[in-house]
This record gives sequence, structure tokens and C-alpha cells, in this order.
Amino acid sequence: HRMRLIGREKGYHGVNFGGTAVGGIVGNRKIFGALVAGVDHIRHTHDPAKNAFSRGQPKHGAELADDLERLCQLHDPSTIAAMIVEPVACSAGVFVPPQGYLQRLREICDRHGILLIFDEVINAWGRLGKPFASEYFGVTPDLITTAKGITNGTVPMGAVFMKEDLYQAFMTGPENAIEMPHGYTYSAHPVACAAGLGTMDVYEEEGLLTRVGEIAQYWEDAAHALKDCPNVVDIRNIGLIAAVELAPRAGAPGARGFEAHVKAFEKGAYIRVSGDILAFAPPLIIQKSEIDQLFGTAREVLKTLA
Repeated sequence: HRMRLIGREKGYHGVNFGGTAVGGIVGNRKIFGALVAGVDHIRHTHDPAKNAFSRGQPKHGAELADDLERLCQLHDPSTIAAMIVEPVACSAGVFVPPQGYLQRLREICDRHGILLIFDEVINAWGRLGKPFASEYFGVTPDLITTAKGITNGTVPMGAVFMKEDLYQAFMTGPENAIEMPHGYTYSAHPVACAAGLGTMDVYEEEGLLTRVGEIAQYWEDAAHALKDCPNVVDIRNIGLIAAVELAPRAGAPGARGFEAHVKAFEKGAYIRVSGDILAFAPPLIIQKSEIDQLFGTAREVLKTLA
């Protein structure tokens, strides 16, 4: 009877029909509508009034996890199958979980028998200085979805990791039947698998899954040095991720951010933009001199914006 899925506002889980349904990005939901029945969302964790210019995890907001408890009371927890979140919500603008927030989600899920899913498509593979964000935050989900860094982005590949008891649930069928008849045409594609194995070798040989820990402080200081630039209203960071949020122009939200994106590209730096939020997530091999160059270019651009 557990048929409900719970997502989160500002969450991104791809643009297939299931990912869009549990995702919380307005543009996707507006265009595609309600694609899966029985889906609800808890509120996001972004609270600039209390947490602006936080370094690492914000101090305020652990109680926002209690919104899941509210939905449990609304729908009855026995109807909820799973809750899915990105530990760090990156696509919508880099929203770092408040201190204690993920632990609280884990406790609520445990209390009601709800599976907790971490979408680590972006967070995993060394982005926070650990192989997985779950290790960084010390919270173990029931399932982890991942992709991107599993092959260094060279060949499309995704994977799902799960706890042993969930895995065994699929292994208890008839002996003469396939355990989980859920394959795709390109499942376990040999080229993708070869790319994945090669990537794992490089991660191990070059220590890339933990390298971010060595440069995270330098990265953080460089990002927050932009605080004095015009129109900057917030800066947030964790691991090798950062966001610089700009005040929107009156009547033209997103215009200032897009102009910054274009000008930075013209100067040789690709900086992703989400509305008026500039998002930074460079390769794990970035050097300190390149961090200086990246944020130096950002500073030059921000000084030119009206």
C-alpha cells in the first residue's frame, strides 16, 4: 500500500517522467505537469534571511526536515514509499543542507518505515572530498542514485546502490525466473562499463575522491572573497561547489545572471547560471592558480554589471 513518493522543492532528478514528478524545479513542472500520481513535496531549505554568506553547512534550518512529518500526518505514513533528496541541491542553485537536517530526515524516515533515497548524480565521486555525500554528512540512505562522475562524464552511465536487505528482496523470487526483469537495451553497455572501470582506476591512482579535502578551504576563501562585488546578495559553498547569488534586476529576473554567464564565457571561463545564481563546480584536478583565475574572472565580470 506504499505508493506515494515525496520530493522537495527546488530538487532536480532528471527530466524523465518520474524524475520530473518528484523534482521541484518550477520550469520543469510547469511545462510537463503532473506526470505521476501520489507525489508530494516538502519545502526547500534556502533561507537567506538567516543563512546568507554561510561557509559550509548553514546553522539554521534543521527543523525544515519536519515538513516530512507534516506530510506523514496528511497522507498517513503507511502510504509513503520513499523520500528522495539531493544532499546538496545543485541544479537549482547550490543549496547546502543545514546542520542536522539530513540526520533529521533519516530519523523521520526510520520512524515511519519510509525509504530514504539520496540523488548523488552530482554530489558523488569526490565532489565533497569523500567518495559519496552520504559519507561526508554521516547519513546512510537506503538507496543512492548516481551517474556523471561514474564515467567522468565521457560516456552515459547511471547506477543505483542499495542496502543489502533491499537487494535481497529482489533475490527471493522463483529459481526459474530472472530476479529483476528490468533491463534496458543499453544496460551494462560494454563501452560505458569500460569507461567506468577506467575512471575508478584514475580516481584511485590519483587520489581524486579525497583530493577536494586538500583545497576546500582555499576554494571557500576564494569564493567568499567576492562578497564585496556589486549586486552580490549571498555566497554559499561546500566541498568543491560554490554559488554566488546576485540581486535580480527590477522586472527582469535572471537577466543579470545571464549577462554574467555570457561575459565570463567571453573571458574564457564557463560559469553555469541558474536564474541570477552563478554556480561553480570545476574539475576535481583544479589547481590553486586556476581557482584564482576562475574567481578573478568572476570578479572582473561582476564589476561590469549594471
